[in-house]
Amino acid sequence: MSGLNHTSYDIVVGIPSFNNAGTIKYVVETSVRGLNQFFPSLRSCILNSDGGSTDNTEGAFFSAYSDGVDLLSFKYRGISGKGSAMRSIMEKARSLNAKVVVFLDSDLRSVEPFWIERLVNPVLEKNAAYVTPYYVRHKYDGTITNSICYPLTTALYGRKLRQPIGGDFGVGREIIDYCTSVPDNTWNSDVSRFGIDIWMTTSAANEVKGEIYQAALGTKIHDVKDPGKQLGSMFREVVGTLFSLMQKYESRWKHVKGYTESPIYGDAVVGEPEPLEVDLGNMILKFYEGIENQKSFVKEILGPEIFEGLFLLRKTDAMIEDDLWVRIVYSIASSYRDEALRERLIELLVPLYFGRVAYFVSKTESLVQEDAEKETEKLLEKFVETKGELISIWEKNLG
Repeated sequence: MSGLNHTSYDIVVGIPSFNNAGTIKYVVETSVRGLNQFFPSLRSCILNSDGGSTDNTEGAFFSAYSDGVDLLSFKYRGISGKGSAMRSIMEKARSLNAKVVVFLDSDLRSVEPFWIERLVNPVLEKNAAYVTPYYVRHKYDGTITNSICYPLTTALYGRKLRQPIGGDFGVGREIIDYCTSVPDNTWNSDVSRFGIDIWMTTSAANEVKGEIYQAALGTKIHDVKDPGKQLGSMFREVVGTLFSLMQKYESRWKHVKGYTESPIYGDAVVGEPEPLEVDLGNMILKFYEGIENQKSFVKEILGPEIFEGLFLLRKTDAMIEDDLWVRIVYSIASSYRDEALRERLIELLVPLYFGRVAYFVSKTESLVQEDAEKETEKLLEKFVETKGELISIWEKNLG
């Protein structure tokens, strides 16, 4: 359904959706307020790229009070997934000659009008190519980010970005042009699904000249999930994409030492995330059962030393601390170049990930948010400090 009254727009807000009728109206109306408050002289529109919702998400989208901002909703084509939705938005934005696209998740309940300003202005005023979110999140929300994506991406590419898969981004023309010009086979992968966010962040770190900023957005409140019960396909798609990109950018990351702090746009916003309960016992059980069921593969991929260490943990009711976790991630990431093993490698990593998250939960359950964050930073430093071990494992596994 078309609701665009112009052939070009300065700002496009893109909202991918699938069965988000209960939340999308709020996201649209908040975006409208932000656009009109902070960018009244610029031409803006809001695009909804939907995956075939059956709950009248489109109707909820158009029921929002748009206050002069044009709205357009359409069903994207291609592989079903968030990446396909975002690709369609960027293709439309390019045809509209947009200067910047803001992506917002359709399940957000904490989005505020100032988010629009903070995701847009680094592109318009600071010549940023890409803006990632900088949230306050519950210490157990975002465990894929905290355990793998944040520390590994920082160590690999030398850009410290706290939320590389946050979901809410500001994207400048340089990234729009890159993403809409890559070969179609790029999209015949998990990049079309939940792999899109880490793919875009990694592409921004390696393919464009513009700076990468972080936008201080305060608290993120969305539909959070217990990592031990609702991991699903997201883990496979995100981590698989991250590991695949290591092969593509091998010649770059091997020469990166240390990291730089990516600038944060906007003052810090104080907030308190919603409570999130996790089932520690369930994660520990899945960890022990998972490695027991894959004993021979654990030894084949991780080697006898890590193998012995893991099964010693089981005997002592222990979990996976920082040093062991980094070695596991580096070993599996290096083996991921063997396409025949990829599915099994992710299956192996899942229970190990549960063992790692269980360790983090047990260590931080009595800590306040700020102190729990320090533990995540310690893990990041361990990834960075031992990057030489990754290179050694990587080269050892060649062929």
